Amino acid sequence: MKSAVRIAITGAAGNIGYAATFRVAAGNMLGPDQPILLQLIEIPPALDALKGVEMELRDCAFPLLHDIICTADVNEGFGDVDYVLSIGSKPRTKGMERADLLSENGKIFGPQGKAINDNATKDVKVLVVGNPANTNALIACNNAPDIDPSQFTSMMRLDHNRAISQLASKTSAKVTDIKKMVVWGNHSLTQFPDIGHCTVNGKDAKSLVDDAWYKDEFMPKVQKRGAEIISARGASSAASAASAAIDHMRDWVLGTNDWVSMGMISKGDYGIAEGLMYSFPVTCSNGSYEVVQGLNQDDFSVEMMKETEKELLEEREAVKDLL
Repeated sequence: MKSAVRIAITGAAGNIGYAATFRVAAGNMLGPDQPILLQLIEIPPALDALKGVEMELRDCAFPLLHDIICTADVNEGFGDVDYVLSIGSKPRTKGMERADLLSENGKIFGPQGKAINDNATKDVKVLVVGNPANTNALIACNNAPDIDPSQFTSMMRLDHNRAISQLASKTSAKVTDIKKMVVWGNHSLTQFPDIGHCTVNGKDAKSLVDDAWYKDEFMPKVQKRGAEIISARGASSAASAASAAIDHMRDWVLGTNDWVSMGMISKGDYGIAEGLMYSFPVTCSNGSYEVVQGLNQDDFSVEMMKETEKELLEEREAVKDLL
């Protein structure tokens, strides 16, 4: 049997953390033959709830789960970890401007980045889920100077999965029939879900749908899906976000046979400013990812990609004192 690896999950008693933790423990993230130790992190007021999560995890008697640590100390929580699901963040409240939200979360993700830098393994893989995910990940990354920036990513997989689902429904296809989906940019209303290179059962996706549906229905549906779910169930996406986080990390570690969308530090590909945490199409193998190169983008696509880049540049400027 393989040696156990350590996985840290922040916000583990919250809705997304709760939904993710049991699936991680069951082997859905790293495979059915990978033992794990869970290091669950919460804020002090949530430690009682976290204890309940621990009790439930132990009651499941997961064969792969070797031990559990519960803590409010990020230095302990990130100690020797190989993987991080950074889920906990401060939610936006009524009347709060996005700049205020970024600043408040900077107070969380700056110290988290430092704690990961000082305590995690140097090969650690970090996925930031807590919103605003792209810029939270950028803050954490910039506070971990001893770790390669490529080891910090932000979650765009939920948007990617939503886009696949919407296109499959429109074309009466299965989700497994959809290939080469791309979501560019920021996890926000400016994100660009792009079917320009997508296929459905090997056929060009854009030939199967009309342009009005693509621009006026599909794109807004994907961009605003989170608000639609809040309106319907009175709470934000939890199970689908947890599932996307597991998809993201599993593909990063175990590899892909298709394109996936990941927020990563831009190296200037497709003319996007270097240093932004921006979503690109990637393929994964051997525990690393590579940006899909050579995609020809039409004028509309370039405009959409630049619009979401502009928002991320503004966000970076708003938190420059935290970087």
